[in-house]
Amino acid sequence: MELIETFFNSEVLIRAFPMLMKGLWITIKLGTVSIVAGLILGLLLSLVRLYAPSSVQFLARVYIDIFRSLPLLVLLIIVYYAFPFIGIRLSPFWSAMLALTLVSAAYTAEIFRAGIQAIPNGQFEASQALGLSYRHMMLDVILPQAVKIVIPPLTNNSINVVKDTALASVVAMPDLLKQATQAQALSANPSPLIGAAIIYILFLWPLVAAVSRMERRFGAGES
Repeated sequence: MELIETFFNSEVLIRAFPMLMKGLWITIKLGTVSIVAGLILGLLLSLVRLYAPSSVQFLARVYIDIFRSLPLLVLLIIVYYAFPFIGIRLSPFWSAMLALTLVSAAYTAEIFRAGIQAIPNGQFEASQALGLSYRHMMLDVILPQAVKIVIPPLTNNSINVVKDTALASVVAMPDLLKQATQAQALSANPSPLIGAAIIYILFLWPLVAAVSRMERRFGAGES
């Protein structure tokens, strides 16, 4: 009973529920904006990495390697606390969004690159034989096939972005974790943190299951 009273206090959870829902909305908004921006930037980086002049390819590779190596928390602290010293002041939301986007784009670029390189060379040769321009070849032939390959890893990366939004609490971003922490402090009880964990599971579990189904389906299709 003491365990339940301490970590699953229903009275505390009911009082904290509005704060948790407010934090969940901010988490969803931050995650969605960061995922979309990361997808766009990642796709551009992958194309640069594959088809740009060698010097530009090198710069793209350096970007990808650096942001895949840099811990997100460190980058978030740099963006929020160090950028003001060079005259760039961003709100907690935009600081978190920028950090999440920069890191997500690096991983997304490698996912897209692997997907494009998995397309048989015959598809490129056939497109060139038909006289398609580079833009039409990529938009009409290559990318539609590559997207099917990269959907499972992209979805998995998107789930990681949503989970990483919890790190935004270090810059006073009122996301789900921050709201749970504040509710815990107000009630002197850890039940809001358990409530936040349950909300994360309920929100992300269907996405994790969807990734597993897509991987099995696409794997069966390839076999």
